[in-house]
Amino acid sequence: MDVAIVFLPLVGAILAGFFGRSLGDRGAQLVTSGGLVLAALFSIIVFFDVALGGNARTTELFTWIDSGAFELSWALRVDTLTAIMFCVVTIVSAIVHIYSIGYMSEDKSIPRFMAYLSLFTFFMLMLVSADNFVQMFFGWEGVGLASYLLIGFWYEKPSANAAAIKAFLVNRVGDVGFALGIAGAFLLFGAVQFDVVFGLVEGQADASVSIFGIEAHALTAICLLLFVGAMGKSAQLGLHTWLPDAMEGPTPVSALIHAATMVTAGVFMLCRLSPMFEYAPVALEVVTYVGAATALFAATVGLTQTDIKRVIAYSTCSQLGYMFFAIGVSAYSAAMFHLMTHAFFKALLFLGAGSVIHAMHHEQDMRKMGGLYNKIPVTYALMWIGSLALVGFGIPGVTGFAGFYSKDIVIEAAYAAESAAGGFAFWIGIVAALLTAFYSFRLLFMTFHGRPADQHAYEHAHESPRVMVWPLYVLAIGAVLAGAVFYPYFVGDAREAFWGNSLLVLHDIIEEAHHVPFWVKAAPMVVTVIGIALAWLFYIMAPSLPGLLAERLRPLYLFSFNKWYFDELYDRIFVRPAFHLGRSLWKSGDGALIDGLGPDGVASVTRNLAARAGKLQSGYLYHYAFAMMIGVVLLITWYMFRTMG
Repeated sequence: MDVAIVFLPLVGAILAGFFGRSLGDRGAQLVTSGGLVLAALFSIIVFFDVALGGNARTTELFTWIDSGAFELSWALRVDTLTAIMFCVVTIVSAIVHIYSIGYMSEDKSIPRFMAYLSLFTFFMLMLVSADNFVQMFFGWEGVGLASYLLIGFWYEKPSANAAAIKAFLVNRVGDVGFALGIAGAFLLFGAVQFDVVFGLVEGQADASVSIFGIEAHALTAICLLLFVGAMGKSAQLGLHTWLPDAMEGPTPVSALIHAATMVTAGVFMLCRLSPMFEYAPVALEVVTYVGAATALFAATVGLTQTDIKRVIAYSTCSQLGYMFFAIGVSAYSAAMFHLMTHAFFKALLFLGAGSVIHAMHHEQDMRKMGGLYNKIPVTYALMWIGSLALVGFGIPGVTGFAGFYSKDIVIEAAYAAESAAGGFAFWIGIVAALLTAFYSFRLLFMTFHGRPADQHAYEHAHESPRVMVWPLYVLAIGAVLAGAVFYPYFVGDAREAFWGNSLLVLHDIIEEAHHVPFWVKAAPMVVTVIGIALAWLFYIMAPSLPGLLAERLRPLYLFSFNKWYFDELYDRIFVRPAFHLGRSLWKSGDGALIDGLGPDGVASVTRNLAARAGKLQSGYLYHYAFAMMIGVVLLITWYMFRTMG
């Protein structure tokens, strides 16, 4: 069954990709969607068997690499971590596949799109079931390739091509760090299999390594390099710039990349490597600070964006920051809990946004929407559910939406850490919760309330077909119930039996998080209510206020609207110098030097000699006779001098 879960999407991708013309649009949709639904059902069975039944296992498929003393098997490692990711990836992917049947119904390349979706899912499943670093890296790079294909699916659009290239290149920066981290782990431990490495970590806890003549703590250096890889995939501050541009792909792609797959790979990877990070406290501090900074940065940018998908994209970036600072304070189970609940409500928000875009004839600018609540009431209700789950709405000590349980335990764990990094993450988490509530309901109010900005589009707006709406109900159920149902297992009293040996924590921060003061538990809900109230004031009661405030605080508004000018900064520091360097090497190095002295130079000399020789061919007989006479004189002269000598 484990093998079927991983390889069913690959079979669907091959059939739709290579035999799409024979299968047709409907056949490709049925093959890929059917395979994912089956994989999702198998994943649920595996979850109950492994996570709740305690039957973790590793299945070796075949010997992959056998070179001298280095032997590596292709194996599927299925423990609680993997079982959770199996469910998250396959369920969300199956929903996205079914949703795409309606959303992409008018596209001219449906088999290719469905093949890319399934290929993406296969690589993600390969990543989360990896038994060693090399196999994980295979899935890691495969996800990057498939994301490039999906983001640039509409390759006729220059903006889509640019976004795909940007995502590919930014992730390559992170992947260099990941590859170096793997090399460092092999150098230190002499192995790449997780079980072997984890068994040797404690003995190498104090080992040092020389880097450019500087002695450094080996595990810290390795973990920081691995974290760079996670920063790229999970769009942490500094390597985040590809994430909003990925919105150029079709909306189902946005849901798949941002909800359950590519962006969560970094979070999963760090949780998988918890036995290493626990012995590298400095690396964990770095993770905490970067995660908290990312949560704040993305939340501030989400305040001013006008593209409905970009607002949700920055929300994803911010929520990933929460997951990372949870990891930084050793609350790995809380990070995975938020990853799981986030997959449901974020996929719901993205696919709900897709339903709005479909209703508005592919319009994505929220300034051109408004008043849609009575035109698409089902989508409106589902977006409310997704937004309430995202902001973590609930009553402390009673109940709430999924995000209420998962985000609050992350914030409480940061407070319980009682460290400088934990305190920083806690207060940033509170501020980010306020901003999240504001921009989430700003999106709702701008899209569904107020006067229609485009009367023609408003009059023709209509609810999406059932094949697009029904999958959203499944996600809505998860957004409402996933937190309450799984809280005891992920971070509650049953967590030790649930996680088994899939996570290593030297200090149980979750237990301490349960005993924080009440004000710590209540603070996220208080700021959430304030954020919602401010959004209602700005966009329902006094809709002229945002414009006045933006004009009064123009520099701050532009700073947020232009995403802290990261793109402009990178363009000035990296893109333009690289462009000029490449152009100089092309014109001066390749063109003038190599081609000038090489092929072009030889050809030029040959042409010149031929031209000069050609001038001697006048066509007059007396010219040729005169040349022959000169030749004879020179020959006789040379012979005479040689004889005399």
